[in-house]
Amino acid sequence: MMKYVVVLYDGMADYPVPALDGKTPMMVAKKPNLDYLAQRAEVGLVRTVAEGLKPGSDVANMSVMGFDPMKYYTGRSPLEAASIGIDMKKTDVSLRCNLVTLSEDDKPYEEKTIEDYCADDISTEEAEEIIKTIEAELGNDVFKFYSGVSYRHCLIWDNGTTDLGKMTPPHDITGKVITEYLSTSENAKPLIEMMKKSYDILKDHPVNVARKANGKRPANSIWLWGEGTRPAFSPFEEVTGIKGGVVSAVDLIKGIGGCAEMEVAEVEGATGYIDTNFEGKAKAGLDILERNDLVYIHFEATDECGHRNEPENKVRAIEMIDERVLPILFEGLKKYDDYKIMVLPDHPTPIVTRTHASDPVPYLIYHKKREVEGVETITEETAANTGNFIDFGPGIMAHFIND
Repeated sequence: MMKYVVVLYDGMADYPVPALDGKTPMMVAKKPNLDYLAQRAEVGLVRTVAEGLKPGSDVANMSVMGFDPMKYYTGRSPLEAASIGIDMKKTDVSLRCNLVTLSEDDKPYEEKTIEDYCADDISTEEAEEIIKTIEAELGNDVFKFYSGVSYRHCLIWDNGTTDLGKMTPPHDITGKVITEYLSTSENAKPLIEMMKKSYDILKDHPVNVARKANGKRPANSIWLWGEGTRPAFSPFEEVTGIKGGVVSAVDLIKGIGGCAEMEVAEVEGATGYIDTNFEGKAKAGLDILERNDLVYIHFEATDECGHRNEPENKVRAIEMIDERVLPILFEGLKKYDDYKIMVLPDHPTPIVTRTHASDPVPYLIYHKKREVEGVETITEETAANTGNFIDFGPGIMAHFIND
């Protein structure tokens, strides 16, 4: 029986980085296991973000999984809400509720600077205490806050609207004054007002007092964005013809998997950064393959390092997946008569811009029983030079499974 493994390096693709002598992290990273596959695999580029769509991890991962965002996408936050276990009504609107760090100064809220979009990657336990306080102070019959993972949480708006003007992702504006990034839409007024109130509620919160005492940034404001309505996915098995499962530390990816009726793993110690449980995620992927045909193993660390302007850590994240994940997968797949492995990012997260880009990304597809001549090492450049190009991103899953 054929088995399929997707290893998704979120945001791995990049532009030349001055700090890396004009090379990309993929060019610099020592990745012998990934390159072993690349030398024996189909390598090329795939456009995961269609023209007209914002290059988010939501639409990009949906594309890689085989779901056309033009058909299935209803917003980012509803996918995370599904992972948290929120059963949204058709009239509900869900918003991403990030915990961020704003500048601690005497300026009005609108003139503060966003210093960190993830509040020093706040722990889930600390964040849960903060969200409890926000719910107690700001929650009511119309607005209800739910705890998620680390800095990523959820607001459900009863009978809300998605006509909110521009609700800017906080990771796009780190280091910038927030004035021009706060929606001026009349419909968004109650949301912006809650963001303002949250600063006064959280600036002296016990969790933040303790964090500052330990040299960490405070989670001193909520940031609302990513609005959307209840998602309506077709089951993955119905779309692809095979059963699948998902391994990720991120509610967004787990939510897509859950909405598509895929098995979703829970991995102790899994985070969205370089401190994640790499081995645990690899083993969870092999466990899912025992009951399914395909597993989608998602790693967020490469994306986070791009947002944080951490070139050395982005290189290291690529290397750690190579050292601590791929060998476990190779060993575990030996028992199967045949298998395929697809490796790719969902989108680029260039260090020089610190946000997502829409450029096509490199991919490789390795087939154990049909090895081909590939490239010596897989990078953005070598993938482009093959001439292989998949223009319709959601088609890559069918290509992987059927060709």
